[in-house]
Amino acid sequence: MHCYMTNGTEQYLQGLVEKNPAFTFYLMTGADSALLYYEKAEKNIFESGRAYEAIITSGMLTHSGYVVMNHLPVIEDGQAIFEDRFKQRQQQIEHTPGFQAFRLLRPDSGHTYVAFTQWESKQAFEDWKESSDFKKAHAAKSRPPAYYADRPFITYYHMLDQQ
Repeated sequence: MHCYMTNGTEQYLQGLVEKNPAFTFYLMTGADSALLYYEKAEKNIFESGRAYEAIITSGMLTHSGYVVMNHLPVIEDGQAIFEDRFKQRQQQIEHTPGFQAFRLLRPDSGHTYVAFTQWESKQAFEDWKESSDFKKAHAAKSRPPAYYADRPFITYYHMLDQQ
């Protein structure tokens, strides 16, 4: 499944939604900007957007909730190991209260994957971070895995219901 996202002002992105009624978009706002996301299409309508292939999917996205995106730069030689690690961990999160959806997005260009999770609320995400499953999956290591090309970073968004 192909997925696309772009950042901009909420007003600009809302204009893209209105100009493309055939697409199912997910509009969200973060601390610094808004983000527009869509999937299941072969066509990238964004002039300066990012394209991905969803290699692991779980759950259904909704137009409400809290989104956490882990941006994970992975060296080319480490991609298979990285993807396998996520495939082994995937089912741990699916039964967590408040979980809505997960996507592991492989970039069409570049080397930064996105682990996209959607939650019913920010509190549901925070509760998961305090769980034993989270602690087990994110056990502290003395150094980052060798397959990281750079330091990972996280972005947070609140979905805007445009229905």
